[in-house]
Amino acid sequence: MKKNLLYLLLGLFGSSLVKAQDNLTYQQPPASIQELLEAPNTPVARINKSGSQLLLLQSPDYPTLEQVAQPILGLAGLRLNPLNNSSAVSTTYTSLSIQDVKSTAGTTFTGMPKDPQIGNITWSPNEKYIAFSNATKDGVELWLADVARLQARKLVDNFLNDAYGQTLQWAPDGNSILAQFVPSARGEKPAENPIPTGPIVQENLGKTAPSRTYQNLLKNPYDEQLMDYHLTSQLYKVSLSGEMQLLGSPAIYRNVAYSPDGKYLLLQKVERPYSYLVPIYSFPFQTSICKANGEEVKVLAKSPLAENLPTGFDAVIDGPRNYAWRSDKPATLYWVEAQDGGDPGKNVAIRDIVYTLKAPFIAEPEKIMETGLRYSGLTWGNDNYAVLHERWLKDRSEKMTLINPDRKQTVKVIADRSSEDAYTDPGDFVKVDGKLNQPVLLFDKGREPIVFTIGTGASPEGDRPFLLKWNLISGAQDTLFKSKAPYYEEPMFFNNKGEVYISRESVEDAPNLFRIDLKSGNGMSLTSFPDPYPSLKGVTKQQLSYPRKDGIKLTATLYLPKGYTKEQGPLPVLMWAYPREFKSLAAAGQVKGSPYRFTRLAFRSPVYWVTRGYAILDQTDMPIVGEGEEEPNDTFVEQVQENARAVIDYVVDMGIADRKRIAVGGHSYGAFMTANLLAHTDLFAAGLARSGAYNRTLTPFGFQYEERTYWEAPEVYYQMSPFSFANKIKTPLLMTHGIDDENSGTFPIQSERLYNAIKGHGGTVRLVLLPKEFHGYRAKESIMHTFWEMDTWLEKYVKNRDN
Repeated sequence: MKKNLLYLLLGLFGSSLVKAQDNLTYQQPPASIQELLEAPNTPVARINKSGSQLLLLQSPDYPTLEQVAQPILGLAGLRLNPLNNSSAVSTTYTSLSIQDVKSTAGTTFTGMPKDPQIGNITWSPNEKYIAFSNATKDGVELWLADVARLQARKLVDNFLNDAYGQTLQWAPDGNSILAQFVPSARGEKPAENPIPTGPIVQENLGKTAPSRTYQNLLKNPYDEQLMDYHLTSQLYKVSLSGEMQLLGSPAIYRNVAYSPDGKYLLLQKVERPYSYLVPIYSFPFQTSICKANGEEVKVLAKSPLAENLPTGFDAVIDGPRNYAWRSDKPATLYWVEAQDGGDPGKNVAIRDIVYTLKAPFIAEPEKIMETGLRYSGLTWGNDNYAVLHERWLKDRSEKMTLINPDRKQTVKVIADRSSEDAYTDPGDFVKVDGKLNQPVLLFDKGREPIVFTIGTGASPEGDRPFLLKWNLISGAQDTLFKSKAPYYEEPMFFNNKGEVYISRESVEDAPNLFRIDLKSGNGMSLTSFPDPYPSLKGVTKQQLSYPRKDGIKLTATLYLPKGYTKEQGPLPVLMWAYPREFKSLAAAGQVKGSPYRFTRLAFRSPVYWVTRGYAILDQTDMPIVGEGEEEPNDTFVEQVQENARAVIDYVVDMGIADRKRIAVGGHSYGAFMTANLLAHTDLFAAGLARSGAYNRTLTPFGFQYEERTYWEAPEVYYQMSPFSFANKIKTPLLMTHGIDDENSGTFPIQSERLYNAIKGHGGTVRLVLLPKEFHGYRAKESIMHTFWEMDTWLEKYVKNRDN
């Protein structure tokens, strides 16, 4: 074992450059795949709180490489565009239109910006206006759209700071927008001194300080200067006419939130010392309250640098955390304090205590409730009822308790379950804006707390989303709506006025919104978005259910080419999967997904290859189970093998799969799984591994749901690492990786080292490194080329392999 670990660790040192193929330019995949990649995006529909209007947002196509190649600055775990001071990963839209639910067509706004990149979209409390940002090459602008007049206009000339924190929000009265701007006196970007002024020193004085692997961290004092330069914001209150009122002084704002009555602001400001080990969300910060005009009222807490958190996913900082406003009160704060020092390893009866403090914030805090598990949230209702949420990730425990917040009493535990048990998930509570225009529980009429939930509806028949009426005292439940075959119908909006808005789709029908009368069951179409993939008409889709050797029931979605019949003979197969850990055999065997969903294509989908004559196994179950004292990863390699054998045997017995022509693939943890399957089995003709991690010693303080460190479980880390068995990988393996991968653990060196190891032992392997790409690839050229690589590999080593 010691020799094996030494060999594995040696792979971390000494580098050799991966030689690229000479003069290779970006390629394009076959026409059938290219057509699907270039399909238009279906608009995103947002429903206003009254249910009277839809906001229709058009997502852009894949950006070009020129757009993606804009400079990216990695600081404190963030990725910024330094040219316009925006986040490099924010979601933007290219058009915005409004539709009355009684109409069938959207109406565009006049005065919209040219070539818009719209983000931070938010309705005013009275829903008369919509505020949004527009990103340009030089900066991010603040815009306002008048819903009644259908007119949009830029509010001010100053540029927003869209790099970190909440860029903009409405004041509760709806008459102004609070936004963070680039300080007017910021000046020029700091110049880097090419001559070092001294060494970079980090020190730990005997404290246990485990730290996961992170990307884009601060590396030196110059990075600290850049962080201050790009993340520091000045708050302004902007009126609807564009007048700007200065609030406070420039700072790096972690959070800014109005009290529901609009009289106070909760401010959280990032402070020094900064860290080179953890992202910005672990940096020190001060929490304070100020009046709406910026005048400071009280400093609540100074949270220290969180570099020294105990191990475990249930670890939290010691001291106050999770400050927020009660949404059912004008100006009452609540927060949580750990009673175990934030250490999940301590055996204590009380983990957390929830406190409140109401304006004018001079009294002593009041204790509302204690938790036996780790606090995970509060859903506020009114003076008499709220729901307290607890969880314990280590054993997947989840608990919900109905409490009386004003009397500080427990009313009843309403759910005590495993988060893995999808069949018993009661769904999410339906909330509406209360008297203070803040989201609170939607109660039915009457004295008892009768609420509503919307859930996925996992069941042995597959997912059947529902709208549920739930008496939290008696426990009585009444299903008001439930999806019916052959559709997948998901409730999207409900305000207890006799109707529910749903998204309806089927295997053949693209998702669209419908308004359903709950009494009669009659429905009316609200949107009519067309099928974006007409070339997939005739492709058959089937949900498979099959047993693993130990009896666990597994599922997968099977796609067969248009016009295919078994008489034509077995097909080459592409299997795509992503492992998931479970602490329960029963939960691992639950049916997942729905046979009635419309196929949505995205970059990570393998379904494109059904147009190339392959049978596709998508969302192939890969449960990794460890019950009781056993951890799932103790037998990771054995279980992925059994999962793979089960599905292969099943589709071969169906007569549709050629056992000798099956490929396996996955992205990220799915790529890790792929390399492991090639290292330990001869089940596959080829593998496709995108942006994976293959040497677990490079993530020594845990990964996925693995809490143990490398030093606590060295054998597990070694056995799970396909790098350990690179000499056994003889099945052709294609690896792709974004050079600028930002994901924790999946550094590009992971793919480079595995490539070198397989190459050094005579394996068939190809590594494609994509310039300017993150963990998920963005540029159209990169995605087209990746699919060309995958198709070429599949055609050579799977469909047309030498038997």
